[in-house]
Amino acid sequence: MSVFAHLVEHLADLLQPLFHASAAAAAIVLFTALVRLLVHPLSRAAARGQRAQAALRPRIAELRKEHGKDREKFQKALMELHAEEKVSPLSGCLPSLLQMPAFFLLYHLFSSSTIGGGANTLLDHKLFAAPLGDRWVDALGDGGPFGPAGLVYLALFAVVTAVACFNYVRTKRTTAVAAPVTGEGRSETEQATAAALASVGRIMPFMSFLTLITVAVVPLAAALYVVTSTAWSAVERAVLYRDMPGAAPAAAVLG
Repeated sequence: MSVFAHLVEHLADLLQPLFHASAAAAAIVLFTALVRLLVHPLSRAAARGQRAQAALRPRIAELRKEHGKDREKFQKALMELHAEEKVSPLSGCLPSLLQMPAFFLLYHLFSSSTIGGGANTLLDHKLFAAPLGDRWVDALGDGGPFGPAGLVYLALFAVVTAVACFNYVRTKRTTAVAAPVTGEGRSETEQATAAALASVGRIMPFMSFLTLITVAVVPLAAALYVVTSTAWSAVERAVLYRDMPGAAPAAAVLG
């Protein structure tokens, strides 16, 4: 973790002439952008995978009709179809999973009072009036929601809400297009599963709003990572999925 701390400090030193006291906060935003750039090829691959999945829906429907209630044969045929077309059903999860280590590093870095046996000097850095190691509850106790630190959080909440509303509209379109339907050729178990997925689909549009909770409870440095990554995801998905019906739903926390 000390190596990571030195990286943040070095980036902050480079950005200090431009951002002054908020240089460390700017370094976290820059670090997040670098992580997202590294993950971007996987995001592009995930977009290609979801396009391929959408193209396979008619063939999957044919397989379901062909094998009727024989679930084992249907699953085997489905796996063969995915292998033949080189489509991975899990490809869309990789970008979010690979970002998790960076998020947890920031979380632990700005939750620790010491690093390598010495004082954690990163905790002295601020974003305007809000210390990067503090949480929203600390801002509420130091001036309230409209105090200097509270206003920083209100700005972050405003950004998250705007992105969540954008994702809400796009996710509603996605779930409307991709919603499973019950019908002939499906077993009772498959119909029950489809009904459960339809229920999840009604909840999915609201998932992005959970990011507000994350921003409120984690250290401000980690919250900056979440806000930057979520905004990046919204723009990235709008571009990568612009030619698809609806759009892939953005992740609730990291996108």
